[in-house]
Amino acid sequence: MCGIVGAVRANQNVVDFLTDGLKRLEYRGYDSSGIAVGTEQGVIERVRRVGRVQLMEDAAKAAGLCGHIGIGHTRWATHGGVTEPNAHPHISGSLIAVVHNGIIENFEEERARLQGLGYVFESQTDTEVIAHSVHHEYTANGHQLFAAVQTACARFHGAYAIAVMAQDKPAELVVARMGCPLLVALGEGETFAASDVSAVVAFTRRIVYLQDGDIAELGSEGIRRLVDRSGQEAKREVRVSELSLTSLELGPYSHFMQKEIHEQPKAIADTAEVFLGGGFEPENFGAKAREVFEHIRSIKILACGTSYYAALTAKYWLEAIGRVPTDVEIASEYRYRDVIASPDQLVITVSQSGETLDTMEALKYAQSLGQKHSLSVCNVMESALPRESELVLYTRAGVEIGVASTKAFTTQLVVLFGLAVTLGKMRGHVSEQQAQSYMEELRQLPGSIQHALNLEPQIAAWAHKFAEKNSALFLGRGIHYPVALEGALKLKEITYIHAEAYPAGELKHGPLALVDANMPVVVIAPNDSLLDKVKANMQEVGARGGELFVFTDLDSNFQPSTNVHIIRTPRHVGVLSPIVHTIPVQLLAYHAALVRGTDVDKPRNLAKSVTVE
Repeated sequence: MCGIVGAVRANQNVVDFLTDGLKRLEYRGYDSSGIAVGTEQGVIERVRRVGRVQLMEDAAKAAGLCGHIGIGHTRWATHGGVTEPNAHPHISGSLIAVVHNGIIENFEEERARLQGLGYVFESQTDTEVIAHSVHHEYTANGHQLFAAVQTACARFHGAYAIAVMAQDKPAELVVARMGCPLLVALGEGETFAASDVSAVVAFTRRIVYLQDGDIAELGSEGIRRLVDRSGQEAKREVRVSELSLTSLELGPYSHFMQKEIHEQPKAIADTAEVFLGGGFEPENFGAKAREVFEHIRSIKILACGTSYYAALTAKYWLEAIGRVPTDVEIASEYRYRDVIASPDQLVITVSQSGETLDTMEALKYAQSLGQKHSLSVCNVMESALPRESELVLYTRAGVEIGVASTKAFTTQLVVLFGLAVTLGKMRGHVSEQQAQSYMEELRQLPGSIQHALNLEPQIAAWAHKFAEKNSALFLGRGIHYPVALEGALKLKEITYIHAEAYPAGELKHGPLALVDANMPVVVIAPNDSLLDKVKANMQEVGARGGELFVFTDLDSNFQPSTNVHIIRTPRHVGVLSPIVHTIPVQLLAYHAALVRGTDVDKPRNLAKSVTVE
């Protein structure tokens, strides 16, 4: 959450980069935005606005803002309300300007210290302590900006990525990171900093990913100086980004969420290729994977949000196919309880961004307890979780901009399914013939996904019935229960309709009290061994006057009636059915949001990457 940019350019105005970069980072937060620019008159000029980046950009253009150095920020509020005084950048004494992503946990202590030194605070944010702290050190050390940032950062507890500029240093930008993503991008006569590569690829593809504890001084010619968390001079590899600029554009679609839903056949095919091309072999997960997989006796999966539901689905595969006892926990809960460590357990973290703070901290907690083996399933190269994990397999979803995750979820499922088959094969529970059968199911999966996408007009018609409701209930059984959870989450995220999901067998243990004519009930009812049980649960709903919206398979043997609406996905596809049945619930949420007129890609109060607690 929150996105930051910065730039030093030898010859060009920075404002176009700052505003363009913030627009591309807006998915990280969009409560407010702002930029600060060092002008040719030798002063720092700032423009801030509550709301979307476009409002701030219009104001910057109207003000004629121009300069060769600048920083910018788009905010997802944590400390302090959504107001212009709380918007970044924050300026101290007209001398130091700062933008910040993350949370300074000891900001109250720092605020009191700085107030004792005579500093007056104008905002409610934790970021303002950074500005004043750097200002204090800067004025005390003879205006050495790098040293001032270094000394100030040593006082901060928490996670942060910051960019700092000084009014009297028109060609120097200092950046630092601890726990939050930050990169440096190298152009010709210009150097950029950003939270995400998407902000810079229109200007350069040469990327340096900073590591935790890094502090760097930037000039238009590149990185002048970089020290690691121990204060030692360090170098970081320059990489060439493969991110396509066209992948950041909407093309023929109305929203990024719609685009990303429709990109799933390709994303799934690309992700599955590692298994289709190389087989279900442990080496897909890293050079040491075979040795690790031979020794593990159980699995613990840590994740948040949509990734948590992917993990719940994977539990079924890992136990049924891999024959490995598997436990799934919400990362933010795991890290705050007394855990019994098991050195022969594999800890798996699942995250689209690879930067989710709760998941990152949960992994560190597990490692501190003596958990030796870790695997990351992640969509973003060079992110924190893969760097801290022993093994990694990247999904190949491509950039995902819509806040509500879609293709990241289904590609996570592909990777986790591949892991289950790999473990089952290694343990002798999956024969070569069975492995080939699973391979064929993976190969056919993109086609089944496309079939499900073709149901969009029917699902869009259903959406009108949902748009007028205040609540909805989602039901599933077995491996399809997590799909119900994901469907409810999607509806909540982008329509603001209250939705709950339950295992269908639990209906009679409480949730049935909610069912009436105003409570639509969505049922995930594939043609599997539990279909007859699900039908019985549906009858319980129908007997109470509930209206049922059922996603089933082409070969299921039941028909629609007055209060039972049915949409049929392809014929039952076996163990990969949860992936196919995810598509309809994504489309249902999307079209319900369209009818209600909510902001699909930027739902209120949410951000794409949650890098704070």
